[in-house]
Amino acid sequence: MTPARRLTVTLVGLIVLVVVGWFARDVGGQTAPPPTGAPAASSPAERAVPGASSGLPVRPMSELPEQVAQTWELIERGGPFPHPGHDGAPFQNREEILPVTSRGHYAEFTVPTPGSPDRGARRLVIGSEDEVYYTADHYDSFVVVDVER
Repeated sequence: MTPARRLTVTLVGLIVLVVVGWFARDVGGQTAPPPTGAPAASSPAERAVPGASSGLPVRPMSELPEQVAQTWELIERGGPFPHPGHDGAPFQNREEILPVTSRGHYAEFTVPTPGSPDRGARRLVIGSEDEVYYTADHYDSFVVVDVER
């Protein structure tokens, strides 16, 4: 085998390994179990939080901006909302960061951003199974909100 052919075969082999590894990572999920004695990925309280099974991080309401709790109180009371044409509107989940569900499962609500001249980027997204998700960056990322803590 010539050196040029050997190099070509080696490069093709490396590319195949990278592609197979990439797909195996996506299919396999977690690559190794946590070490023995390590804390579990989520505490029992987090497992009971609606939406925690999504795999998104769970955050207590108390750790989020105070406007999140204020918006949650408005939702619990049924309003009135500062943006009636937007608050309570169906959330389409086009980004598919939240669990994919049936149409109409999610509704979104504006979380005020102090100093913002418009609605800002912060939202609460509520699921019909009592899930509460918060995004501070207009749907680029979410956390599950533990409304009890």
